[in-house]
This record gives sequence, C-alpha cells and structure tokens, in this order.
Amino acid sequence: MSPQDILAQFGPRESMEYDVVVVGGGPGGLSTAIRIKQMAAEQGKEVSVVVLEKGSEPGAHILSGAIMDPKALTELFPDWKARGAPLNQPVTDDAIMFFGEKSAFRMPNFLLPPFADNHGNYIVSLGNVTRWLAEQAESLGVEIFPGFTAAEVLYTEQGAVRGVATGNMGIGKDGMPGDNFQLGMELLGKYTVFAEGARGHLGKQLIANYKLDAGKDPQSFGIGIKEVWEIDSKRHQPGFVMHTAGWPMDEMTYGGAFLYHLEGNKVAMGFITGLGYTNPYLSPFEEFQRWKSHPNVRWYLEGDASKGVAHGKRISYGARAINASGLSSLPKTVFPGGALIGCNAGYLNVSRIKGSHAAIKTGMLAGEAAFDAVVAGRQHDELSAYPAAFEQSWLHAELHKDRNFKNWFKKGLTVATIMNGVEQFVLRGHIPWTLHRDKPDHAQLLPASQCQPIVYPKPDGKITFDRLSSVFISNTNHEENQPAHLTLKDASVPVNINLQKYAGPEARYCPAGVYEYVKNDDNTDRLQINAQNCVHCKTCDIKDPTQNIVWVTPEGGGGPNYAGM
Repeated sequence: MSPQDILAQFGPRESMEYDVVVVGGGPGGLSTAIRIKQMAAEQGKEVSVVVLEKGSEPGAHILSGAIMDPKALTELFPDWKARGAPLNQPVTDDAIMFFGEKSAFRMPNFLLPPFADNHGNYIVSLGNVTRWLAEQAESLGVEIFPGFTAAEVLYTEQGAVRGVATGNMGIGKDGMPGDNFQLGMELLGKYTVFAEGARGHLGKQLIANYKLDAGKDPQSFGIGIKEVWEIDSKRHQPGFVMHTAGWPMDEMTYGGAFLYHLEGNKVAMGFITGLGYTNPYLSPFEEFQRWKSHPNVRWYLEGDASKGVAHGKRISYGARAINASGLSSLPKTVFPGGALIGCNAGYLNVSRIKGSHAAIKTGMLAGEAAFDAVVAGRQHDELSAYPAAFEQSWLHAELHKDRNFKNWFKKGLTVATIMNGVEQFVLRGHIPWTLHRDKPDHAQLLPASQCQPIVYPKPDGKITFDRLSSVFISNTNHEENQPAHLTLKDASVPVNINLQKYAGPEARYCPAGVYEYVKNDDNTDRLQINAQNCVHCKTCDIKDPTQNIVWVTPEGGGGPNYAGM
C-alpha cells in the first residue's frame, strides 16, 4: 500500500499543536528549543516547543570528531561549567602533519594558520554534549520525543510549512500494515525548524521545493569515518590534537585525518574523504584503515611487550556525512513557516573542522526569531530576522574569512596549502576574491575505464578491520520486518549504469556494507541492499552518480546507538 492509501484507510492522523516544532535533537535543534524557552522565561510568556529525534535517545545518532569551540555554548549557558557540561579535556597541543607512506613532517606551530589554532577549545564526545543539552532543554519545559522520525513535511493550502508528520510504525516488508501497525502523528506548529544534520531528508526536499539554492554553488560533502580506542596510558597525551594531510590520499584527492586524545586514556580518530573524489575504485573506509597503519598513528595503538605497553582496544565505530560547502553554497535558510539551521543548511566551517558551535549559534538565532514572531501573533510567514541576524554575527565573519578553504584543493594539496596560508597569513582573511564550484559531488566520478583500480590490504583484525565487525560495535539495529529505507528510483540503474560504467561504487563508498553486487542463479548481477546495516551516514544519497538512491526515514529509533561518539 502507498502512504496515501494507508492514510485514506486508517486516517485521519492524530495531531498535536505547538508554537514551534523542531525536527532533530542534535546541538542545533536543542539550542533552538532552549533559547525559545529562555526568552519565554525572561519575558513571562508561554511558548510551547517540541523536539523530534529519530534516534532512540538524544545523542544516539550524533557523531563528530570532535573539537568544540565553546563560544556559542557560552552565549547559550554562560555557566555551562557549573552546570556540568561534559567539556572536560581542553586542547593542550596542536599538530598538523604531512604524511608520506612511511614519513611524516610536522608543520612548526608558529606557521599554523589561525583556523588551525585550537587554544581554548575542548576535545569532547558530541553525543555526550547532546545528551547534556537535552537535559537542560527538558528542565526548561521543552518536550522531547525520541524515537520519532519526521517523515513528511505538511503544508498549508497557501504553500507554507505547517508542521511535520511522523512515520507510520509496523509496516511490513510487503508495504502492508502489520499487527502492531500504528499510524503516524501530525506535529503542527506556527513555525517548524529543521535541524536534521548534513543532507537532511526533509531539508533536501525543502531546498528543492522552495528553490532555496537558486544562484548558489552546489553543496559539497565529505564522509567522516571515526573510531574511539582505549590505549595504554604510556602513550596517551591528554589534550593532544593531531591533524594529518597527504598519504594515503594522492595530491589531487581531498581528504585528511585526525587523532584526538580525550580524557580517560581514550583517543578519537577518524578520516574524512571529500565526496567530490573522481576514482570510483576509491573506498573511504579502506583509506581510513590504511591510514591507521602509518607509523605515526600505529604507534599509539599497538602494544610493545618489551616496554610494558598494552595493545589498544577499539571500542566504538561510526560514520557520518559532513557538509563542507562554505558560505558560497549556503542556501536561503528561511521559507514560509520554517527555517533550516546547522548542518542541515551547511554552516559547518570546514577549515576548522568544526560545526557544533555553528549549529548552536544558528539554533539560537532561529529560536530568537521564532520567539519574537510567536509573541507578536505571527505564524507561517518567513522568519527574516534569522538570516539578518546571522549576517551581522561573528559566525558570518568567521565563515566569510574561510570561504575559499576547500575550493583551493581542486588545484591539489600543495597549491591549497600555499594559498590558504597566503589568505590567512598575508591577507589576514581580507580576501578580494571568492572561489566557486560548479559541479555537485555525484557528478565528479569518472568512468571506471579511465581510472586505476586500488588494491587495499586485507584487515589484520588488530589495527585494521572489516566493515561488518565495525558496524557491530556501532550498535546499529533496525526492525527487520519493515520496508527498506534505502530506495531506488529505478531498480535497473545499479546494474545497467553504476556497475557497467562505474564498477559499482556503492559497494565501496558505503562504510557499513549496505550495498553489494551478487550473482543471480543465471549468473547475472543484481544489487543487494542490506538496509539493516545502515548507520545513517547519508553518503549513498550524496555520492550515487545517477542520484538513483534516495535515503528515506526508517522506523523511529532505528539506526546506530552510539556511545561516547
């Protein structure tokens, strides 16, 4: 049955009305709700706010490096330290390393550009920060509904957003309602704020529906793949931050890695691959595993019995697409009845590899605009005060100064390093030019016939691992008897185009083993989709060269359940 048929047979849906509906319980969405409630308390007003979170709890789907600039958090909660915010490990040392396969060169700290200076920042688990923000929000009276996916945007007859509908529960693989079927619910608001993170399912629809990206550069993304390890205290350096460029990427492929020393003998490490790469044989997952074998990384992880050093233990794994577009790709962020904030719009500063401060700040700005509109008796119009406030903010100044960072890499790592240095050191961010991009990531792949296959080493099970053992420790789970949330517009395209022309890149760019080409009984090929493995990274929705794969929301609560990420 189609969703329309289900609604016709089992509807109408129940509805709940709020002043503001927030889609997404990450740092941005929670900050929106918190700021509204703070202003309501200050002015003695009653403004109702609900936050929908598709994960099993706030923070369950949150994955980030993460080094956190506390600037925006300090504006939201000046007393965050006294409130027990889990920002426990300040950065004590920065290192930028350029890797060869066996070599490493550390850039002298006095040459580090301003965006690479992490003095005053903290190494955090952003998932834990999100859980803390959820506690603060609930203490202010915000209603949070975890395990509820916002599956559909609802519109007024005039075309304004009036809220969202949650997904139906208990639909079987055959598309028919089962014994435990439950119709979705409508959450209606005077304003709806979308804070879904990078490549938001509904945000993508809104951008297309309202043509919010008209006149803007195409969005650009990366995939970040991350592990958390517990290592021997003899090799742990609390607060040490290392970023690397170069090997295993070639000169013309954008990518880099990080290794952050948290408290408690833990290190967070990850590899970011720009999704504008051209070789369909490239595998971001295998590039990350290969990077860990570099001597300057491996040293932290492996044991040494002669020196009484125990081998490290991998305790968490996950992956998430990140928006790496910059100011030139930022869409219009408001439309009748709603707004886009955080990474759903593309506010992450890729030069700093930081987005949480931008999510919190834009959430606050959208919350302030929504509060003022609600108390003024308005509804379903454009919150124009939000983008106006952003343009006057320190965040706009920060993003404007670093707007060319990623686009220089189209000319290679060497040129990018030199020109970013010129822009930041010589010009001090007062840059008279703006670089643009003209092609989205999915249009960058070259035919396999024009590319060199990449042979990756087999995992050793000690430092390097395979996908399935990695997904296992992400605590990923989906209700098995439900329609696959990874859908194809045309089932013939994967074999006829993706496999034939691009050698089946979805089997390599997915970090969770969702996609694999298998043989039918008659020896023909077919694409098998293992949707239960999906960690909701959204890479397939971004990188599929034919844009035939569409990520839609699964049942609420499904997906990863990250701990400490």
